Amino acid sequence: MEPATIALIAGLMFVAAALYSSVGHAGASAYLAIMALFALPPEVMRPTALVLNIIVSSIATWRYWKSGLFDWPLFWPFALTAVPAAAFAGGIHVPADVYKPLLGAVLLFSALRLLWPKPIRALGVVKRPVVAAGLLVGLCVGLLSGAVGVGGGIFLSPILLFLGWASPRTTSGTVAPFILLVSASGLAGNLSSIGALPPELPWWALAVVGGGLLGTWLGAKRLPPQGIVMALGAVELVAAWKLLAPLAAGLV
Repeated sequence: MEPATIALIAGLMFVAAALYSSVGHAGASAYLAIMALFALPPEVMRPTALVLNIIVSSIATWRYWKSGLFDWPLFWPFALTAVPAAAFAGGIHVPADVYKPLLGAVLLFSALRLLWPKPIRALGVVKRPVVAAGLLVGLCVGLLSGAVGVGGGIFLSPILLFLGWASPRTTSGTVAPFILLVSASGLAGNLSSIGALPPELPWWALAVVGGGLLGTWLGAKRLPPQGIVMALGAVELVAAWKLLAPLAAGLV
């Protein structure tokens, strides 16, 4: 890979890590979108995104835990089923012709979430979910996250907010360690995939460390600029189109 391409990818990943970590996420969907734009193979994309996710979610977990935003009673039912589910799904070999449309659908969901004109907020009084609901949601999120190579934050955060199960700040503080465990579990489920990690990874890791430190600091100060949110949503939308358009054309 050319040095200029490595630097461009690193710059995009820095922005993604800063944006996502500012709301307690780690950015795997954005990293996957960026790598899809540059046509990296699926066997490289999934473990690379998970390693970067582990780095950024570790920073976010530490920062939000220090701020007193972690909610253990809210966290444990989701994590109890999501962690083994992610390990199971992470160990499944997903053929490229299945992985690409699955990833495209996830990126499309994430892009629409970012481009939604109004912020997602819990409505009314926050009510803690029953344990059974948390276990079921965690199971579904873990399976999908492990198969695609994300930490599950893009799924869990909207669920917590839409259903009024947590406030925005508590959501950020609780989702960060959830992402960390699910990402590590998904990677552990297929340790052989580590052999596919690209030689450029150290440069991208440095980029997301910088972005994660900046984003988690900004998360306690102010919301990320809306322009960056829209730009990142557009990147994911283009990546989703790149993955799904050929499949759609084949159905016509």
